[in-house]
Amino acid sequence: MTKMNKRLAVLDMNNDAPNQGLRCIIEIVQKYDFVIDYQVFNVRGKNEIPDTSFDIYISSGGPGSPLEDGEWRKPYLELMQKLWDINRFGSDQKKHVFFICYSFQVICDYFELGTIKPRRSTSFGILRVHKTQNGKKDIILKGLPDPYYAVDSRDFQLVQPKLKVFKQHGAKILSLEKIRTHVELERAIMAVRFSNEFVGTQYHPEAEPVSMEAHFMKEENKKKVIESFGDEKYNQMMYRMNHPDKLDLTYNTILPRFIKNALEAKLVEQQF
Repeated sequence: MTKMNKRLAVLDMNNDAPNQGLRCIIEIVQKYDFVIDYQVFNVRGKNEIPDTSFDIYISSGGPGSPLEDGEWRKPYLELMQKLWDINRFGSDQKKHVFFICYSFQVICDYFELGTIKPRRSTSFGILRVHKTQNGKKDIILKGLPDPYYAVDSRDFQLVQPKLKVFKQHGAKILSLEKIRTHVELERAIMAVRFSNEFVGTQYHPEAEPVSMEAHFMKEENKKKVIESFGDEKYNQMMYRMNHPDKLDLTYNTILPRFIKNALEAKLVEQQF
């Protein structure tokens, strides 16, 4: 690619809680340092909000309720509305945004796409995710099998989609959680294409298998998982972590495709 000096904002939504996700996001972004300059903003911990001058935004996961009314919430959502309006009305210079887990829940609530509610129990592990018909055609999922695998870690979920609202926004459901024939529960929405430039996932596409394996092999972390979810869940997670066609494939596909697609769109914009 030609040097474009595009700017990318990483929106840290972790509220200063220890996490692996932010580091993984930055490592993916750094693979494009020959075309991208990036800056990290601590949104929930320090109320740091970027302006609209960036080309690409990646908004991370984080702990807690996506419905909380923190000091950061109003300016964060005002930024997202400004970026949305720029894309729809203001400029040919589009703003590309990716929402992960907590951020995905926040923006889905803002757009009123469905019901955000607590799960009966925490969803945790490397789990199957199923594509919808729209997902099978979407650029960020291209090359992934159906179902594919991703790190899922959440206490809340998006269910009961308001299909009329989806249609009004031009949004599309890309993925649903695993099929559970043994329980009568709604399947959570796992990925949404809000527009050509806005897209998000309920799961963590940034999760990198090598560092995750090292993290969960530590005795204190292994103990926490087993105490909370059992030996079977722990062993399943560690097996899927090492499988090249599962987590590694997702890590090398979704966020890299989002970034590449945004850069290619920017290159096209420069030509007109």
